[in-house]
Amino acid sequence: MDLGTLLIPAGVLGVVTVLSSLRLLYEYQRGVVFRLGKLVRARGPGLIWLLPFGIERMRKMDLRIVALDIPPQDTITKDNVSVTVNAVVYFRVADPSKAVVEIEDYYFATSQLAQTTLRSVIGQSELDELLADRDRINDVVRTIIDQGTDSWGVEVTSVEIKDIGLPQEMKRAMARQAEAERERRAKVISADGEYQASAKLALAADVIRAHPAALQLRFLQTVVEIAAENNSTTLFPIPIDMFAPFLEKATGVKRGGFPSSDEGEGEGEGGSPRLALPDGAAREELAEATRAALGLGETPRREKEPVAGEPPRVDDGATED
Repeated sequence: MDLGTLLIPAGVLGVVTVLSSLRLLYEYQRGVVFRLGKLVRARGPGLIWLLPFGIERMRKMDLRIVALDIPPQDTITKDNVSVTVNAVVYFRVADPSKAVVEIEDYYFATSQLAQTTLRSVIGQSELDELLADRDRINDVVRTIIDQGTDSWGVEVTSVEIKDIGLPQEMKRAMARQAEAERERRAKVISADGEYQASAKLALAADVIRAHPAALQLRFLQTVVEIAAENNSTTLFPIPIDMFAPFLEKATGVKRGGFPSSDEGEGEGEGGSPRLALPDGAAREELAEATRAALGLGETPRREKEPVAGEPPRVDDGATED
């Protein structure tokens, strides 16, 4: 037999064997190689070559971060509140050899460990801590899962609680609590505003006491604000001192019986001015003059009271029985 006839099939077989033993691994992949069932090492990335005829076998491992969704877990918090919590775990294979040799299915094992750890941590926390301090709960869960998966060659990067489901009764109770807290804050703010306003009003009263004209200016400003509305009725208070000249002319009493603002005498208790009206007949004349000045018309006169020592007055048209 010709030698060339034997070399050609041998060469073709050798080329096919070499090509079949080549493996291509991407940057995010590693190949765990076993030689006759014994772990050699992890190879890659790039083009690697394995011993042919089944002497070396390889298992690919993905090193990218995996997002593991934890299904909702029904658990009870430390303060006996039933909640439903679900989360997501981010992990990656840090050691491909351990992930293949130490654990049968690292993905399923990590999922089960994350569920049990989440239920345990939630059971040791109160509801207020779970709602307000979620970052701390995430760190605790991540630390526990990472310690459990370290021997498997799996690294847990982060854990995030997505949702916390509460019963409807608890939601209504929390809503009432939040509403009561808002009302308390509103009352405190309103009371604080009233206190500050009263302090400012006290300062304004001191200024108006020193400058009485300021009160009249403030009154005119209020009248302007009221007059801005067309459907409003404005009432003007008129000082009674304006009628003093008319009463003085009608009664002959100085200022109609009203004391002047600069008179010190005739003051009542506390320094307030006291109205000094005449007695007897002059009082009735003063009342009639006041009605005339105000346009109230004539009023029937009452008979004067008899003075001591004077005979009673009899009307001309009166007849005695």
